[in-house]
Amino acid sequence: MRAGTRLDRGGNVVTDWSPDAVSRLPITEVSIQPTTAAETATPERTAVITGWHVQSPPGVDLDVRAADRIEWDGMTLEIDGEVARWSDPIEGGTHHVEFDLVRATG
Repeated sequence: MRAGTRLDRGGNVVTDWSPDAVSRLPITEVSIQPTTAAETATPERTAVITGWHVQSPPGVDLDVRAADRIEWDGMTLEIDGEVARWSDPIEGGTHHVEFDLVRATG
């Protein structure tokens, strides 16, 4: 999911995650593997952060940016950090793409 934009009351362009503003771009043929799970309990709530690592196959570049969100397995996940595009030392161009996803609940 890629956010759209809108003007705020001050006339500034701001990110818009409303359903009518987002663009959905399909991403296929990637490997998604679990990486982390952390739980923090306080008297008010229990927060859980779960993570996954995503990697494209060799020769596949993805139209994904660090500010995008990913819908997968019934969840909306945020990209954690930058999207890494590994260059191909022999052929040039992108060899593969890697990034991490997180989901925070609580």
